[in-house]
Amino acid sequence: MSSSSREAILAAARRAAQAHGYGGLNFRDLANEVGIKAASIHYHFPSKGDLGAAVARRYWEDAAADLESMLAGTSDPALCLRRYPDIFRKSLEAGNRMCLCSFMAAEYDDLPDAVKTEVQTFADVNVTWLSKVLTAAAVVGAKESEGRAHAIFAAIAGAQLVARSRSNLSLYDALIDNYRAAGLLPA
Repeated sequence: MSSSSREAILAAARRAAQAHGYGGLNFRDLANEVGIKAASIHYHFPSKGDLGAAVARRYWEDAAADLESMLAGTSDPALCLRRYPDIFRKSLEAGNRMCLCSFMAAEYDDLPDAVKTEVQTFADVNVTWLSKVLTAAAVVGAKESEGRAHAIFAAIAGAQLVARSRSNLSLYDALIDNYRAAGLLPA
């Protein structure tokens, strides 16, 4: 099996998990989408838990790279904070999908431990980045930055969930605008 098959499986699994969560990862459906036999998926991912952990790991690794790239692309950390909600908006723009790790977090009790670890790492990556950028932008001091970062992460994930439940991207935008007006996010 080639690495391109593995990448195609991960891409298909990401789309499925963003639409249906961990419960939506079905080897037969993924194999049909990728154009391989279901048994071939087991070559790369022996179990659903292995696939779930791999797709969640790739998701947070991509997110971490995107966040660091955003920060490296400007000398203005406040601009990064203003752009942060756009990352979550992109999932909604792509067929009313959810952040993969937020969706899986909602299924937490049913996840294998390896998947739980990757989902928690996604949240940790976001909170750590937000904390660093909040401090750099002088929005809050270092002591308050982690609590504020958790609040922002939770609020944006919640806005995404509410907007998805209504299939309403403008609702997401309105919620983000309200977070800015209330002072949770920098204006």
